Amino acid sequence: MLEKIEGTAQKLAGHVQDAFGAATGDNSLRAEGKTRQAAGKAQELYGDALNQVRESAVANPLATLAIVAGAGFLLGALFTKR
Repeated sequence: MLEKIEGTAQKLAGHVQDAFGAATGDNSLRAEGKTRQAAGKAQELYGDALNQVRESAVANPLATLAIVAGAGFLLGALFTKR
């Protein structure tokens, strides 16, 4: 949940920065504001995805354990020296 809140705050700060840049005619400030908005949106999406994974893990703990064990086995097989 914290990731989504931080993303929303970044997006809001980007909006303010973009508006201030537009009011003062500072195009670099506007570009920085738009970049901050995009980063905030990406962080919000990451927070949403993380929350969905958490909910899925709580709802299906055995399936989650099987997926993690399978991923660990594959990573171990990939990095094992032969």
